Amino acid sequence: MIYPLFNCKAAHVFFLPNKILYISIIQCNIMLSYENKIILAPMVRVGTLPMRLLALRYGADIVYTEELIDWKFLRSRRRYNDILNTVDYVDQTDGTIIFRTCNEEKDKVVLQLGTSDTARALKVAKFVQNDVAGIDINMGCPKEFSIKGGMGVALLMQTEKATSILKTLVANVTIPVTCKIRIFETAEQTLKVVNSLVSSGIKAIAIHGRTKDERPQHTVHTDIIKYVAERISIPVIANGGSKEIENHNDINKFKQLTGCSSVMIARAAEWNCSIFRKEGLLPIDDVIKDYLRLAVEYDNSQSNTKYCVQNILRDLQETPRGKQFLESQTLDQIW
Repeated sequence: MIYPLFNCKAAHVFFLPNKILYISIIQCNIMLSYENKIILAPMVRVGTLPMRLLALRYGADIVYTEELIDWKFLRSRRRYNDILNTVDYVDQTDGTIIFRTCNEEKDKVVLQLGTSDTARALKVAKFVQNDVAGIDINMGCPKEFSIKGGMGVALLMQTEKATSILKTLVANVTIPVTCKIRIFETAEQTLKVVNSLVSSGIKAIAIHGRTKDERPQHTVHTDIIKYVAERISIPVIANGGSKEIENHNDINKFKQLTGCSSVMIARAAEWNCSIFRKEGLLPIDDVIKDYLRLAVEYDNSQSNTKYCVQNILRDLQETPRGKQFLESQTLDQIW
């Protein structure tokens, strides 16, 4: 069997006078691969365009958006922003930007979708598939908002429904489909659910090595991730190791511990996005300046920009400069 490496929208075949076959492919993109990658994890309010671009420029191979909810997309309209050279999905009720992307990340950005409904998920996937490299279904978020909406880990607990959503997307969109989950209490139970999800035809699965009731202070269960990774045929992306990842070399250690194809980084990247640099970490002042340049260039909202910088500063918010930053109200003041 030949597996497609390209996602081609149209092709024209010409026979030239010398009988050499000439094929013109239009809108042909290399299909995203999840093998041997270092990935920016989906993080609410953090995974907006400036942070995604910063991660890519520092060395990330793939970047995930923050979780974006299906019904918000369905009340938006797609607009090309010729001032910023971006594609914007704009909420038609209040004019807010639901999703902003640009050509620099097009072949490396995965949109993580929060959904609990097959029809809505498919509508959104078809709506955005020409602007992103992949679609991921969130089955790992343990937050109350997701659970009440039947999304995140609530969807994971409905294995048959979750598999059906994935299968529908795989059959009807032109880009790779994946999902991100949390582990169950045992390796065997985790593998059973994963096998069902994999049967849908997804290209990869990200596994956060904690249960739905565990939080970052709990130890990540690398043994369960490894148990699954050794028994399925698609790439497994290990997640949940930020507590142990302090530099780029630690990423490879986590990869070895989990026996996974790829590693996804959340909090370690949130605190210092230069974790993706093979050359080593940059001082946070440099990271903040690099981030702010992108925030200004892409007209990121003041509140989102401030939130991301706060997460980089962490304890330094209590310093005189940190307190001055907290008083800032505009991008110009933050800068």
